[in-house]
Amino acid sequence: MIRRREFITLLGGAAWPLAARAQQGNRVRRIGVLLSAAATEVEYQGYLAAFVQEMGRLGWSERQNLRLEVRWNAGDAVLSDVYAKELIELMPDVIVTGSTVSLAAVQQATKSIPIVFVQVADPLTQGFVPSMRQPGGNVTGFSLIEFSLAGKWLNLLKEIAPALKRVAVMFNPGTLPLLKFYVPVFDAAAPSLGVQVSYLPVLTESEIERALMEFAEQPNGGLVLVGGSFTRLHYKEIAKLTDRYRLPSISLIGLATVGGLMDYGPSFDLARHYGQAATYVDRILRGAKPGDLPVQAPTNYKLIINLKTAKTLGLNVPLPLRGLADEVIE
Repeated sequence: MIRRREFITLLGGAAWPLAARAQQGNRVRRIGVLLSAAATEVEYQGYLAAFVQEMGRLGWSERQNLRLEVRWNAGDAVLSDVYAKELIELMPDVIVTGSTVSLAAVQQATKSIPIVFVQVADPLTQGFVPSMRQPGGNVTGFSLIEFSLAGKWLNLLKEIAPALKRVAVMFNPGTLPLLKFYVPVFDAAAPSLGVQVSYLPVLTESEIERALMEFAEQPNGGLVLVGGSFTRLHYKEIAKLTDRYRLPSISLIGLATVGGLMDYGPSFDLARHYGQAATYVDRILRGAKPGDLPVQAPTNYKLIINLKTAKTLGLNVPLPLRGLADEVIE
C-alpha cells in the first residue's frame, strides 16, 4: 500500500487551472489503483506518477478534491483478489487496474464501479469487453497486445535461427492466466515452421534456471518469454541464462535490451498509457459512462535485435530481417 503523504507533493504540485479548480468544487472523489508490481519498482512508480501528473493537469488534486488509494500486488493473484475487495469496500468513484490479473480480480468483484484498465492483452478475446468500440458495462481502457503475436514470435525466431527445432514458452501460471489464449496460436503456427512448442511453468525464482537447463539439454532449442509480472521481475536473470545455455530468445518485455536476442511487440510508452488512463478517469468523474468510451489498442509495433547476442550464439542475422528492425543493438 502506498503512503498518502508520498503523493501529496506529486498531486498538489501538478499545475492545473484555477477555472478547473472552481469547476470541481469541494467534493472529494476517491480513486482506487491496483497495480501488478512491487511498490519498490521504480519503473512502475514512474507510471503511477504519470497518472498522478495528468490528473493534476486535469484539475484533480489530493489537496483539494481527490483521494488516491493505491495497492501493489507484486503480481500475486491471491493478493490481487484481497486488494480488489479492499478497494471496493472503500466505495471509490473509479478503479484503475494495471495488468490482466488486476483487472480480472476487480471485474469479478464489482459490476457497478467504473474500471479503467492499462496493460491488458486482447481484452476482447479474454472476454473483459464485448466490443472495443462500444465496450458497454463498467469497463474500458487501453489494450496492450493481441494474442496473434505468438505466431509472429515463432516466425522471427525461426528466421534468425533456421536450425531451430524446439521452442519453450516460459511463464508463471499465477501471473499469466492468459497463456491459454496464446497456446492455440503457438500450436497452429509451429507445424509449418518445423518446430515443437513446449510450455515451461515456473512458480519461483529458484525454478527458472533448472527449467532452462533441463530444456537446453537437447539441441536446437529457443525461448519465448510471453510476459506477466513474474517474468518481468526476473527478465534480467532470464537473459543471462539464455546466454549461458545458448538459447535464442524473443520476448515482449525488453529481453533484448539486457542480453536476450530479440524483442517484438507494440511500440508504446506505458507512462503515456497511464496518463491517457487519467483522461478516461477524468471523463468518468465528469459524468461519462465507461461503456461509452472505446477501448484503445496499439497500432505500431517494434522489432529489436541484439547483434552482440546473435554473434555470441553463432547466428547470422539475415540482412532483410536486420533491415526490418526498428532498433539494432551492436
